[in-house]
Amino acid sequence: MLQITLVNRPTVKIKRTNNSICLKPLVARLPLISCKVCVIIPVRNEAENIQAALLALTNQVDLTGRPLNKNCYEIIVLANNCTDNSVEIIRQFARNHPNLILHLVDKKIQSDRAHVGWVRKLLMDEAYRRFQLLGYGRGVIASTDGDTRVASTWIAATLAEIEAGADAVGGRIITNSTERNKLDQTTRLSFLRCIRYDYLTSQLEAAIDPSFDSLPRHHCHYGASFAVTAQIYDRVGGLPPLPSSEDVALYNALMRIDARFRHSPAVRVVTSARAIGRAKAGLADRLSELKIMGKEQQCLWVESALTIETRFHLRRQLRYLWQTRANNSIKMILMAQKLGMERDVLAEIIWRSPTFGKAIEQISQDQEQNAVPYEQYAEKTPLAQAVADLQLLVNHSHLNRYYLSSNTLEQIEPISLLTQSL
Repeated sequence: MLQITLVNRPTVKIKRTNNSICLKPLVARLPLISCKVCVIIPVRNEAENIQAALLALTNQVDLTGRPLNKNCYEIIVLANNCTDNSVEIIRQFARNHPNLILHLVDKKIQSDRAHVGWVRKLLMDEAYRRFQLLGYGRGVIASTDGDTRVASTWIAATLAEIEAGADAVGGRIITNSTERNKLDQTTRLSFLRCIRYDYLTSQLEAAIDPSFDSLPRHHCHYGASFAVTAQIYDRVGGLPPLPSSEDVALYNALMRIDARFRHSPAVRVVTSARAIGRAKAGLADRLSELKIMGKEQQCLWVESALTIETRFHLRRQLRYLWQTRANNSIKMILMAQKLGMERDVLAEIIWRSPTFGKAIEQISQDQEQNAVPYEQYAEKTPLAQAVADLQLLVNHSHLNRYYLSSNTLEQIEPISLLTQSL
């Protein structure tokens, strides 16, 4: 999960718009007019966890602690090729909680599509279709997982962020402390350092290149707690049905259109820290990799704090150039040099891009085509050192307004806007 992505976009494109209304419904029962949130849960062999996940969604309260009206949300669970008794547990739970609007879809999916990306897409598309029936563009599609327990205010806090102007919300994901403590000491320490690295990176980003997603904030935008309005979901073309990291791909698509994304500390979930997971390239795989590295006494090398800081500085300057459409030849020439680009190419991208996210994407594509190598310019350092350096930068960020002059640019080595997934 250690991933710092600015423009590493998936290539999958889905043309949906209003065609999704014509898709065969997963759920025959119509949504209530009062429904504001559709919670979706992909499930595969979660007999040990699904009851706790559903119970957490049953016991939702508003931000004052009063029970949340159960008619304002519904839950759709898609059981994907389950071979345990997950389906029976869900059905019994529904019988025991008749006031909870819970829809179960028990589906056998062909092997090439029986992965979390496709299942989550089916669910989110269905939630979108249901809000289209209601004519409610600001209806919230809220994703979580079968091994995850949402906080009691998860729905209310998500709605509060949407009502405050967010188009999408990522919740803070915390691993189960009991399972985390079962990890060996080296793996646990490395994992916590990875989390700290990502968190501090997000803090530095907010300090250097502030946006709608202001402090306080965190770094998580994953399927265990990911909400998006129906209208924005439609605008980005839906969830890319990737076998893994489909949630990150959706986040990148949102960044491409300059969606107002909020990493909200008020939205929280607790998820499993098990070593054997259901999805490839997920948390379980990361823990397994860290365990192997620990046994072999390998050092985890990551982008240095200097590289991260430099990238955010450059992105801030690019944002200024895009917002003002400034045609200052000196600034444009300097920026083009630092990005390894022709000045005229950069200027055309700045002028023609309808969103800043699209400009960043096109700049990165030009860098790739012209072989601006990531490894040449991205300084690497051991994880522990990077965390310490980032902490120092964050601690001093309030003393520095991070204005970047032409003289400052001259001191920066050429750098690719692309980052590397770790």
